[in-house]
Amino acid sequence: MNKTLLLTGATGFVGRQVLSVLQSRDQHLRVVTRASLPDHVEWPAGTELVLSQDAFAESAAWWEEAARGVSAVLHMAWYTEPGAYLRSPRNLECLAGTLTMAKGCLEAGVKRFVGLGTCFEYDTSHGYLSTSTPLNPASPYAAAKAAAYLFLREYCQERGVSFAWCRLFHLFGENEDPRRLVPYVMSQLALGLPVELTSGNQIRDYLDVREAAAEIVESFLGGREGAINICSGKGITVRALVEQMADVIGRRDLLKFGVRPENFTDPPVVVGVKD
Repeated sequence: MNKTLLLTGATGFVGRQVLSVLQSRDQHLRVVTRASLPDHVEWPAGTELVLSQDAFAESAAWWEEAARGVSAVLHMAWYTEPGAYLRSPRNLECLAGTLTMAKGCLEAGVKRFVGLGTCFEYDTSHGYLSTSTPLNPASPYAAAKAAAYLFLREYCQERGVSFAWCRLFHLFGENEDPRRLVPYVMSQLALGLPVELTSGNQIRDYLDVREAAAEIVESFLGGREGAINICSGKGITVRALVEQMADVIGRRDLLKFGVRPENFTDPPVVVGVKD
């Protein structure tokens, strides 16, 4: 019989793809999700649902009960509303809730804990970022993720619990929020409307969310430990990326580079190194 795996954030952009991959692996899942369930989610057969109004506000005792009989946890939940999440005070709630969750789960006897981090935990002035690149988060979001990683790494080690932290780079794909770059560009192109952009000279590491989900699951089930970069390992300018999208319908004329002001705090290069 498969061991029980506990998931959070399984209805999110990344989580839904991870859920799909785990379903194909015939894993027994227990999912902590909002009491107001999204009507578009189709849960794998046999999935146990644990309902919560706010998972980040639950006590360690609540998590201990929710994780009873669970062998491994994949924590994907966090506040990620585009345009707001980087500097939102809700990052503090997510950090505190994550640490409380981990305490309860380990008290329940969980033997493996895996969380999702971000490439922006790193000192991005290095441009090409490996798991040995120093950390230097430049936003409350990235700082909260880095703090969670540092605490959980030591906490799990002291408790003899296997721990991994999957740092995500720039993902795109199915069910992406329409306010993000790729769906915005695709929507404007489909409508024949101008696509307003910066110069597009930023170099980024883009990966389809389905590929990212497969890598996350491999790391989760495979027992790999420590920090892990979930990335393509290849850099592309934003300009080249959107030009490829426009070329599909032959409408580069809709791309308006330089219309939006540059963000001078935005690092020029953010590319993952696959370790």
